[in-house]
Amino acid sequence: MGGVLEGFTTIAIVIALGALLADRGIVDARGQRSLSLASFYLASPALLVTVLEDTDPSRVLSGPLVATAAGVVVSAGVMVALARLRRLDAGTSVIAMLCSAYVNAGNLGIPIAAYALGDAALVVPALLMQLLVLQPLALTVLDVVTSSERPSVLKIASRPVTNPLTIASFAGLLLAGTDTDLPQVVHAPLELVGGMAVPAMLLAYGVALRLGPLPGRGVTPRALATVTSLKMVVQPAAAYVVGRFGVGLDGPELFAVTLLSALPTAQNVFVVAMRYDRGILLARDAIFVSTMASAPVAILISALLA
Repeated sequence: MGGVLEGFTTIAIVIALGALLADRGIVDARGQRSLSLASFYLASPALLVTVLEDTDPSRVLSGPLVATAAGVVVSAGVMVALARLRRLDAGTSVIAMLCSAYVNAGNLGIPIAAYALGDAALVVPALLMQLLVLQPLALTVLDVVTSSERPSVLKIASRPVTNPLTIASFAGLLLAGTDTDLPQVVHAPLELVGGMAVPAMLLAYGVALRLGPLPGRGVTPRALATVTSLKMVVQPAAAYVVGRFGVGLDGPELFAVTLLSALPTAQNVFVVAMRYDRGILLARDAIFVSTMASAPVAILISALLA
């Protein structure tokens, strides 16, 4: 547990440095966006390729993927059922579902897997589940309910494969599955660029926390408590139960699946809410509250499982 807490402390310090840069006016919202985009489109894909090329694909795509998917399905399914009972419109229901099940696998998942857990490949099941299944389904429903034109089959099918993290994950797994080593002239710059992924993401996250809006009026306490509880309690609990009793995970793998399922709601859920003008305040507040709750939840999981 000591190593995990040490990793979380390192992450927290870098996030705090990002907040300090924003507070002093050294990095503004445009700088935060530049850091995030550079990490998303360049550094994080490079990191995933270099990490996954030496990983056993069966370890990533077997039990951990099943347990991760179970956490998403249970949390999202409960939210959809509750949304129907409360007669929410389809668009708001989708945003509420994303708030309840879409983890911050990019900005926090990769750093936590790399530093707190010691293996960035551990976050790949969460990334693949979200980028290949949850996100395309959610965006397709939102396209249907907010537009007079139905999205084409090509548009739906192309959503997952246009994401750089998905492309990098498949490229790394392909290299590992075929036992192929990248030439050093390619591997060296990828490794160098990938080294900036984690600090860039954490600094940008700290800036976003400092500059972002705090929760305000407009969302009922019941709605916020529902999505936050599903995200921070139900999702990791379901992943743990299925991981341990369903697919036989134990030790570090079970701990990693549970901890990564307890990550807060991803910031890009707010971007989606803004894009489709549905559930904007719910997304904003769910991200903030779940992010604030993530540290004590992670400490509790570490104390119980690490």
